[in-house]
Amino acid sequence: MRYAIIGTGAVGGFYGGKLAHAGLDVHFLLHSDYEYVRQHGLQVDSCDGSFHIASPNVYNSVSDMPKADVVIVALKTTRNHLLAQLLPPLLHKETLVLLIQNGIGPEPELQKQFPDLYQAAGLAFICSAKTEPGRVNHQCYGSINIGNYSCKSAEVFNQMMTDFIGAGIKTAEVEYHEARWKKAVWNMPFNGMTVALNTQTDQLLANPHTRKLIHRQMLEVIGAAQALGVKNLDSSFADRMIENTLKMTPYSPSMKLDFDFHRPMEIDYLYTRAIAEAHSVGYSMPCLEMLEAQLRFIEGKY
Repeated sequence: MRYAIIGTGAVGGFYGGKLAHAGLDVHFLLHSDYEYVRQHGLQVDSCDGSFHIASPNVYNSVSDMPKADVVIVALKTTRNHLLAQLLPPLLHKETLVLLIQNGIGPEPELQKQFPDLYQAAGLAFICSAKTEPGRVNHQCYGSINIGNYSCKSAEVFNQMMTDFIGAGIKTAEVEYHEARWKKAVWNMPFNGMTVALNTQTDQLLANPHTRKLIHRQMLEVIGAAQALGVKNLDSSFADRMIENTLKMTPYSPSMKLDFDFHRPMEIDYLYTRAIAEAHSVGYSMPCLEMLEAQLRFIEGKY
């Protein structure tokens, strides 16, 4: 199958790079570092083994790219308004769009624009950053959970899963809502708290007071998910996420990097929509509602 990568950053560069390194037909959309990657290639420095793609298929316009069987969208959700223009040149009748994005609700929004679109949600558990042109720094983890949202072709979906696994990516299929909310259990506490306290994940867990608060926030997310009918998610998942984070290298999540560079933060999809969905079934998340308000204040002071 042919793959297109929209958003060749820390996440899209890593997963797209792994697929290309495995010999699959991958085409990358780049902007600021297009010329650099065209001349020098794409470098992935990885804890699992670094590699270099000398001559990747790179483009600075989707109009020059071939139609794809799978489009991996790894843009920040703050840029999802661009998808109405970016996707059509890449789509054929059975193209599957895999949104590797944070938060709750991006698939329903995109489905409104493209009613017949095949979609899946990719929830990446990865520490990765792209802080210079053409170079991805993969620090730890790297697995991905994928939930089928609206793909009607089992053949396309299963082949994508096979390709990911064959490329050395630890990949699991999970129910769509379970996938989204499980990722939110980590994302909602750590993304916002590293911004609000201007710190990294290790410091939040090293302090007993903030560690307790992180755990409480995780339980709020789990409670909201359970109220919405999500299965296979209980308090033990919060304990597991904290233990996994303790094993990580000190890490600045994507929202912290956006804050550091005064870029728009993903408050809407990471917080506002999740809080609204919980409210729709009579459940509130007071700690996370306070954190959302703090993030709105911080962003407003840029």
